Amino acid sequence: MGLLCIVLHSLSIPFAIGDLQVGFYNSSCPQAESVVLSVVSKHFATNPSVTAAFLRMYFHDCFVRGCDASILIAPTKKKKTERSAGPNLTVRGFEIINEVKANLEAQCPSTVSCADIIALATRDAVALAGGPNYGIPTGRRDGLVSNPKDVRLPGPSLTVSQAFQFFSAKGFTLEEMVILLGGHTVGVAHCVFFRDRLGNFQGTGAPDPSMDLRLRAKLIRICGPRPKPLKKDPTASLDQNTSFVVDNQYYNQLLVNKGVMQIDQELASDSSTASVVSGLASDKAGFLQKFADALVKLGNVEVLMGTAGNIRKKCTAFT
Repeated sequence: MGLLCIVLHSLSIPFAIGDLQVGFYNSSCPQAESVVLSVVSKHFATNPSVTAAFLRMYFHDCFVRGCDASILIAPTKKKKTERSAGPNLTVRGFEIINEVKANLEAQCPSTVSCADIIALATRDAVALAGGPNYGIPTGRRDGLVSNPKDVRLPGPSLTVSQAFQFFSAKGFTLEEMVILLGGHTVGVAHCVFFRDRLGNFQGTGAPDPSMDLRLRAKLIRICGPRPKPLKKDPTASLDQNTSFVVDNQYYNQLLVNKGVMQIDQELASDSSTASVVSGLASDKAGFLQKFADALVKLGNVEVLMGTAGNIRKKCTAFT
C-alpha cells in the first residue's frame, strides 16, 4: 500500500482508504498540500528539529480522541485543554500549524481541516528529513472537545508489555508499536524523562546497568547533577548517531545499549520485541516502508468524517 500511495501522491490521483482519500482536496483546494509543504520546508530549513515536533504532535493528537486536532486548542484562564496536560507541555510546532492554516484560509476558506494539516505537515517533515515521501489520506474533520483529563499516553519508563496496552487499544500490533517508536530516530527527550537511569534507576541508588557507560557519561554532562524546571531542563537526542535524519540508526543504537529512555532500550532486551529491533536495524529500506505504512495507519485512528465535527477557521479555537 505504501508504494502505491507514493505513486498516487506524485500523480495527485485520489485514492480511497476507508472514507479518507489521498488527494481529498484536489477539487476543493488544489493547492492545499503544496501550501503545507511550502511552510514546513521554510521552517525545516532553519530548524530541522521540526520533524520530531510534528511526529510527536501527530502521535499525541491521534492517541487522544483520535486524529481530530484537539491537541491544538489553546487553553484559557477559565478552561484547560489537552495542551494543559503534563505529556503535552513540551509539544511544539503550534505556530507553524497556525501559519499554514492562515495561508489556507486566505485561499480556501473553511475547507482544509486542522487535523489534516497536522497529518500533511508530519508527512512533509518526515520526507524533508530523509524519510519516505508517502501519500497520506485526507478528509478528517476537526473535533469539538479538548479535555486534559482525556490525555492518557504511554510514558518513557513503561515496560514493553505496559506500553503495548496503549498501542493495542488503538489497533496496532506489537511490531507496529516498535516501528512507530522508530520516530525517536529524530526525537529528543528532556532529562527528567531518563534522569533516574543515570544514577538512581528504579530507586536502587545505582545507574541502569543496561546503559552504555560512554552514553551515561555524556548524558550526565548534558543534564547536570540536579533536576531543573521543565522549561529549563536540557534535552538529549534519542538517536545519538544521525539525530536529524529519519533512518534506522535508532535501532542500531539500541543493539549497543545506547537507548536513552527506558522504553527504548527495553525494546531491544524484551524477548517479544528483540527480533523486530534487530530486523529493522539491518534493513533501512524495510524500516522506511513500514514506518510510512504505520504513520498512515496512525492517521486513521478514530477520525471524524462526513458531517461529524467541523472545519475550524482557526486551529487554536473552536470556531
